[in-house]
Amino acid sequence: MALTYSQMLPLGTDFPKFKLYNVINDKQFNSDDYEIKDCILVMVICNHCPYVIHYHDQLKKLVSDFSQSVSFIAISSNNVITHPEDSPDKMKKLFQKLNFDFPYLYDETQEVARLFKAECTPEFYLYDDFKKLVYRGRLDDSSPGNGKEIDGKDLRSAIDSLLTGKKISSEQFPSMGCNIKWK
Repeated sequence: MALTYSQMLPLGTDFPKFKLYNVINDKQFNSDDYEIKDCILVMVICNHCPYVIHYHDQLKKLVSDFSQSVSFIAISSNNVITHPEDSPDKMKKLFQKLNFDFPYLYDETQEVARLFKAECTPEFYLYDDFKKLVYRGRLDDSSPGNGKEIDGKDLRSAIDSLLTGKKISSEQFPSMGCNIKWK
């Protein structure tokens, strides 16, 4: 595991157009056809990363708290040759275990990770109803072993601000975690 920080895609960036395999329903996912609620949260994650695993309970809480307003999408872009635990069949099993039913997309070519300028897992990208990026970065300042409470405060604050029409803080911090396992 190489600790890596996100690049911080510029705010205002358009939600990218892409098609990927959705391991949850075994169908092709098309970003143009995805029904958007009030906003979209894209999470670049994977199965094996201790930083992602560290956030599993908080991710369940986010989904529970915001599923009426937020359209959730998760993407895994890791090389499954070197990291077979991130393969589509294991992705599906993990989401079944976590009780998630939103799209978990397999980015086999890693092209979509490049569209997002993703560098690590986890990374979070929040888009408004105009499909413009309004937040990117970390969930909170906790990480495995640092002893800080896992509360999701950075991402939660951005979602709350967006949903209530308040200005989202421009003070946004990069996410950190395992580097994406590039081919």
